[in-house]
Amino acid sequence: MHYLVISFSHKNSTLAQREKLAFVDDASKKEILSHINEHPNISESLILSTCNRMEIVCSCSGVEEAEDHVLTLLSIHSRSGRDELKGRADIFNDYGAIHHLFSVASSLDSMVVGETQIAGQLKDAFKLSNENGYCGVKLARALQAAQKCAAEIRNVTDISTGSVSIASVAVSKAHECVGTFAGIKVLVIGSGEMSVITCKHLNAQGADVTIMNRTFSKAEAIARECNAKVRSYEEIRYAINEYPILFTSTGSLSPIITDEMIDACSFERYWFDMAVPRDIEHETSGMGIHLYCIDDLKDIVSANIAMREDEARASFVLVSRHCTKFFELLKTISIEPLIKNLYTRAYQSAREESERVIESGFIPKEYEYAIQKATQQALKRFLHPFAQRMRDGSDSMRVDALIESMSFLMDQDEGEEMRQISCKYYPKGK
Repeated sequence: MHYLVISFSHKNSTLAQREKLAFVDDASKKEILSHINEHPNISESLILSTCNRMEIVCSCSGVEEAEDHVLTLLSIHSRSGRDELKGRADIFNDYGAIHHLFSVASSLDSMVVGETQIAGQLKDAFKLSNENGYCGVKLARALQAAQKCAAEIRNVTDISTGSVSIASVAVSKAHECVGTFAGIKVLVIGSGEMSVITCKHLNAQGADVTIMNRTFSKAEAIARECNAKVRSYEEIRYAINEYPILFTSTGSLSPIITDEMIDACSFERYWFDMAVPRDIEHETSGMGIHLYCIDDLKDIVSANIAMREDEARASFVLVSRHCTKFFELLKTISIEPLIKNLYTRAYQSAREESERVIESGFIPKEYEYAIQKATQQALKRFLHPFAQRMRDGSDSMRVDALIESMSFLMDQDEGEEMRQISCKYYPKGK
């Protein structure tokens, strides 16, 4: 059994490329998962699709065949060339796949290092796949271990303390200005990654968010992802005078908001210009507008990034430690039941044989206990080096092959017994 992860994220793909790969609803996710699991080499799979990443996680018996199958399906889905996708994707298998999964769960691979939203997104991804029969105990173990790793990193480091992006710093500053976001109307202009992060932070804190962009469909996509409203960009002249809080982050080469567009209002306004070049050109005083540009925020960001870089280095040490524990666990839970069954069946044969010779009169009845102990001890000495070799020498990635071979020799479906181990990570239906 092998683990495989095919990852497209903000590190290797543009937003436009990730939009093509995205799965925006559960129906499309279930459809691709059903096609992924049709391949004979893939037993389990799940899909993680957010604004910053799209990843397929698989348990498979053949890495190359599984990789080829998944990339072909993604090529059809995104209408992109298969070779293009392969050249862009980060592809991990076995230890690398688990290390990447633990890093993602711990928010070490996120655009905003230390954000906690990804943990919930991973749980949702597993729940969807598990409830529809596309994954089971193998991915459940990996996800459970990933969540334990993430929890320890949050508990023993300061990785989740403070804001580290312009967007999160801007939202924190806005919160400081108004006291609470509950029921506050906020306008976000732009459809880039900065705007998406802003919307997510605002939505999580209860703000009434409206998204606006020149391309209406892009604004709609972000609104669906972030539970926001959409407003036509044609109304920008009126909208900027209706919202007490405004965030802008566009790619415009010239200002999209100028003094000529601004009307006097009866309330204070807090505007955050996160664009370079600036989106807002405002010099008129007495309009009740408090304007913060990127230069007002970047010093806070730089300080927090420096702090989190140190925390991230310490966190990766913990990730490696948890990966080692995970593969040791895989070996133990797979091999120990097999060894136990081997000894049980050997002892049963010894008991049956000792009873047979006593019933036949070859050995007196009073020696029954002694003969059973002697035969069991002889079998124990014989089996011990084989059991030790299985414990010490078995590669965790080859455990399935070992189980199947031993099960065949013992004429018992040990593999099925292993598959019935309960999934404690996220029970089906919960």
